[in-house]
Amino acid sequence: MFGSWGNPDHDESIRIIHRALDAGINFIDTADVYSRGESEEIVGKALAGGRRDDVVLATKVHGSMGDDPNQFGNSRRWIVKELEASLRRLGTDHVDLYQIHRPEADTDIDETLGALTDLVRAGKVRYLGSSTFPPSQIVEAQWVARDRGRERFVSEQPPYSMLVRGVEADVLPTARRHGMAVIPWSPLAGGWLSGRWRKGAETPASTRAQRLPQRYDLSEPANRRKLDAADALGALADEAGLPLIHLALAFVIRHPAVTSAIIGPRTMEQLESQLGAADVRLDEALLDRIDEIVAPGVNVNPVDAGWQNPDLEPAARRR
Repeated sequence: MFGSWGNPDHDESIRIIHRALDAGINFIDTADVYSRGESEEIVGKALAGGRRDDVVLATKVHGSMGDDPNQFGNSRRWIVKELEASLRRLGTDHVDLYQIHRPEADTDIDETLGALTDLVRAGKVRYLGSSTFPPSQIVEAQWVARDRGRERFVSEQPPYSMLVRGVEADVLPTARRHGMAVIPWSPLAGGWLSGRWRKGAETPASTRAQRLPQRYDLSEPANRRKLDAADALGALADEAGLPLIHLALAFVIRHPAVTSAIIGPRTMEQLESQLGAADVRLDEALLDRIDEIVAPGVNVNPVDAGWQNPDLEPAARRR
């Protein structure tokens, strides 16, 4: 949320990062595609002056970085080229975790892992991870790494929240079986669990809603169901004496497969509202109440899964 996608004020964004570090946060996740590199530039400025060694620094590659169709994807050519660009923007000689942002059907995973392995051995990357991979491709990547002598993905970054629980069905158990860390994105479901989305309240406006209307437009039945669920979860948080934000973050962190939840504050106020969630403990009775509102393993709006396997789309099944 730093840069043109969220907060364009670099100085304020840097103050937010510094406050997070001072509060004990020690993991920063970004990506080349966030605001077309601007987010990485802001993170680099924030970590300059001796703070780089205080954090585990992660970034990602895959998304389109320009109009050239070759400025995209999981090929060796693009990964090697784009890592160098990310390192320049971040102002560092290595990243601790380099992640493939999405699967890509047109590139063999062995090519991707081969390029990443070379970057690890060159000292430019410490660990490798995937983001929003379906279970079959998580397993495929582990097997290819084992069989071809490649470095393996040690983490998976899926969407996960009280409204987006699809990964509970297979992704989270698969990651546990393969000893992978899980670092979920969007634990507040893109702001739906911030407390602002309640029945009878004015519909919140945001740049994210403008970019992704399929996730926010209340003319869509799936989003109306999401509003119903968000409102019920807000009422449950009120009953439990918790801010909805704390309930949402504590829910994600509590899952035994989850290593850490990624928060995305745009303002200092948003950061402060989230910091206390790490100390919240949810009991079984409260978890059961959450399950009654959104069943385990279910995404209220399927679009929130983050990536749809093109091989599973109806058109792909035609003879």
